[in-house]
Amino acid sequence: MLQPLIKKNDGTAKWLIGILSFVVFAAVVILSRVKLEVNLGFNVHIFAAINAVINSIVSVLLILGLVAAKSGRYERHKGIMFAAIVLSTLFLVSYIAHHLLSGDTKFGGVGGIRYFYFIILITHIFLAAVILPFILYTAYRALVAEWPAHRKIAKITWPIWLYVSVTGVIVYLMISPYYN
Repeated sequence: MLQPLIKKNDGTAKWLIGILSFVVFAAVVILSRVKLEVNLGFNVHIFAAINAVINSIVSVLLILGLVAAKSGRYERHKGIMFAAIVLSTLFLVSYIAHHLLSGDTKFGGVGGIRYFYFIILITHIFLAAVILPFILYTAYRALVAEWPAHRKIAKITWPIWLYVSVTGVIVYLMISPYYN
């Protein structure tokens, strides 16, 4: 197993994870209600396409990370999961930029596809809102080399994170025809 990268301090970690999770959630909620009227000279929906690409890559990385961990390649697993966290951070920046610059887009599908879209969208939004502290806590347990606790919480974090990244791509593919 790998050695700890940071000194264990559960009290500080819980506070930092809680504060960071709250700040990110609040920023997304508040900024989603703001639209900047700025002409950047390019189609701002490029950010949505970038988000879909990032989510696709994160999905692949999550699967590769699981395979690496299951096969005992812990250094590889660590690198892959670090890359997934970095890309998810870039996703967040791009997501906020897209919504600040483009505002909301209404889904134009009708019938069963409309219900499917909203089921995927609602579950995606809810789980995306709650996954960050799980990701951070799972990473923290790895950074302090508490492997049983890391594995235990990763069994919850991993499938939710994968679902959020995959459904992010599905939402993009379904809504993108309705971008102006």
